[in-house]
Amino acid sequence: MAEAKGFYLNRQVSLSFIVELVLLASLIVGSWVNLQRQLDGLQRDVKMLLENQKGFSGRVEDIGERTMAMEYRIKALESSNVSGERR
Repeated sequence: MAEAKGFYLNRQVSLSFIVELVLLASLIVGSWVNLQRQLDGLQRDVKMLLENQKGFSGRVEDIGERTMAMEYRIKALESSNVSGERR
């Protein structure tokens, strides 16, 4: 018999190796699915935050406009009082 030079690859695969490989693959797939679910939840939360921010910024703009209108009214009242006192 001639001796084989180089390395010899054993083609026998044990059942435990196959089970470990299947478990590892299932853990990877499970982790991926869980990550996708968490990302979907995060995306939904960010969308809700953006919508709430739009509503909040609209309210802030309304308050700013009302404040400016009230300031003009106060200035008008003050100027009318000052001109009324001078008469």
